[in-house]
Amino acid sequence: MFPASGSVKGRTVVQTVPVVGNLPAESTSFIGRSGELATLDGLLERHRLVTVTGPGGVGKSRVALRAARRTQDRYPDGVWWVELSPLRDRDLLAATVADAFDVTDQSLRTACEALCGRLADKHSLLVLDTCEHLISACGHLIGELLQASPGLTVLATSRQPLGRPQERVFPLEPLPVAGEALSLFKERAVEAAPHLSFDDPARAAAATDVCQRLDGIPLALELACARLKLWSVEQLAARLGSRFEVLTGTGTRNGVAALPRHQAMRTAIGWSHELCEPLERLLWARLSVFAGGFDLAAAQAIGAGGPLPARSVEQVLAGLVDKSVVRTRLEPSGRLGHRMLDTIREYGLRWLDELGETHEVADRHARRFRHIAHEAEAAWMGPGQLDWYARLEAEHADLRTALEHLLATDPEAALDMAGSLWFVWFGCGRQREGRAYLQRALDGCPGPGPHRAAAVWALGMCAFLQGDFVMAHRLGEESSRAARDPEQRLRAAYLYGGSVLMPGDPERALAILDDALAQDTGFSPGRALCALARIYALNNLARYDEASAEAVRLRDECAARGERWMRAYADYMLAAGALAVGRPAEAAAHARAMLAGKRLLHDSFGIAMGLDMLACAVASQGDGEDGALLLGVGQECWRTVGKAQMGAPELTAVREECERRARAALGDGAYDSAFGRGVAAGLDDGLVLALKGRHGKGS
Repeated sequence: MFPASGSVKGRTVVQTVPVVGNLPAESTSFIGRSGELATLDGLLERHRLVTVTGPGGVGKSRVALRAARRTQDRYPDGVWWVELSPLRDRDLLAATVADAFDVTDQSLRTACEALCGRLADKHSLLVLDTCEHLISACGHLIGELLQASPGLTVLATSRQPLGRPQERVFPLEPLPVAGEALSLFKERAVEAAPHLSFDDPARAAAATDVCQRLDGIPLALELACARLKLWSVEQLAARLGSRFEVLTGTGTRNGVAALPRHQAMRTAIGWSHELCEPLERLLWARLSVFAGGFDLAAAQAIGAGGPLPARSVEQVLAGLVDKSVVRTRLEPSGRLGHRMLDTIREYGLRWLDELGETHEVADRHARRFRHIAHEAEAAWMGPGQLDWYARLEAEHADLRTALEHLLATDPEAALDMAGSLWFVWFGCGRQREGRAYLQRALDGCPGPGPHRAAAVWALGMCAFLQGDFVMAHRLGEESSRAARDPEQRLRAAYLYGGSVLMPGDPERALAILDDALAQDTGFSPGRALCALARIYALNNLARYDEASAEAVRLRDECAARGERWMRAYADYMLAAGALAVGRPAEAAAHARAMLAGKRLLHDSFGIAMGLDMLACAVASQGDGEDGALLLGVGQECWRTVGKAQMGAPELTAVREECERRARAALGDGAYDSAFGRGVAAGLDDGLVLALKGRHGKGS
């Protein structure tokens, strides 16, 4: 009835067989570090917390990624990578780590408690990349996780140790100049200039000189190699040498002296900055406001202005890509994405401050993402739903950054943005995060205003999906009083009606919903939500024919508009009605249709509901083994969601009926065995079994 979701992410194939986890792909070749990797292998085998330390650009992330990949066969429950560089709010650390493990807990437990519960019996490796700006928070969370999960190992990267008693620190040194550094330089040089040869002794000596001056720092060498599209190796060495002292002295210009205290890295970045054209420097600074990646349209929206017109941004951005200041990658959506490494972004932010544009560009960034939130809300119930889901997941770090800026500078705008993201908070599995942002925004605007009703309603829905029905009821009443238009009244009725329906009063809920639906508003999110809740109430009152007829209408309305999220819940209601009147085969078909839709949206809550319903329908057809197996898969999915069956009597009854039928058909021993196989199958493989059936049945 009440849509919520999280993320059931795919598994990364890193060998010849699928491996559990989410390790990112390596975008470039990996050179050297055999001794360091062997040492890390040993440390990870003997210790539960290992931190790779070193200055920016030395290669901590690449070494950690390669070490994690080499050791992943030791961890049957997966190797999980969490990039922390975009995260600025320490209070969201546990939720960010939980995202990697697909823990979309909706209960009132803290994110840390939910994560500890999820990992308690797991044998996993957690990699926390870029911890230096969250040292205290990372140390505390790691301590909690290691205590709760005896089988967990943590590998962290940071510019400084985390300071935990059980920590083993592995300082990563630069590459040896005459060996691996030179090999890296030559390989990247040939990538930049394919016809380049190092047979000439003078050129080879110049290459060694570059490696020496840049102290074997991998990022510094890669930035230098980008210049070989224009210069020879000999010119590169000469120009680098002529600027070395200027760029590393105490009186440096352009903010270089404020960078982390490592001479080679300061030299490489400062030198790259000096060699950029003025407009490239300006765009570099402005683009550093992005917490995550960005595309050309975003670069134009944020980077244009003053001497840099929007029509010139593409060309200037290409110059930054050529100089390796900005990196590119093809996004899953097919768009070309851009990203800055942390060290490069840090320099840009300091330069932005030197230019006096920090606040202006942050305002521009926040306005853009507030506008994106409005666009997404308007389009959410239409054919672009899948695309919007993928986009907002990819840009979530920048949504956070924009909200944080608005909370500090424009509380009314923050309230507007937080309320407009309702479908992200309780439709994409971020109830806890949404509740925190919405409460902060409401606290910042305590009086009446144009955006209060939407924010109160969204906060109430987050509380509702966490099982806080008392708060949901109170906020449902408040949102009803604050509603300013028919759509807000419909949404308020959904929340208020649901808060009396779930505790067990379907008749009163039906009256509330009928009164709201008497308004002729046409198809809208509020109307669709109220219709869904009404169908649920009708099923609870055993008015199955009415419920099924309305579910068909809702499903067809959604299908005509290309909407999938709500349509899948209509399929669920059809399954519930068919099962109640003794048509389990029909119920199974509807449940599989629901699961297919929820799979596209990575909706963990919906998938968990659908698995329980399908299990019951299958068991009701006499297939106790498949029913038990699907219940096992469903249990794993509920563990990622949080409170099993949301604590709702009706949902619990579905599961209990399935277990009763399956045990009666199989006996306790065979039931437990099949259930265990379902648990062991995992979410992805289990969902494939659910959609196809154990013997290739299903739709």
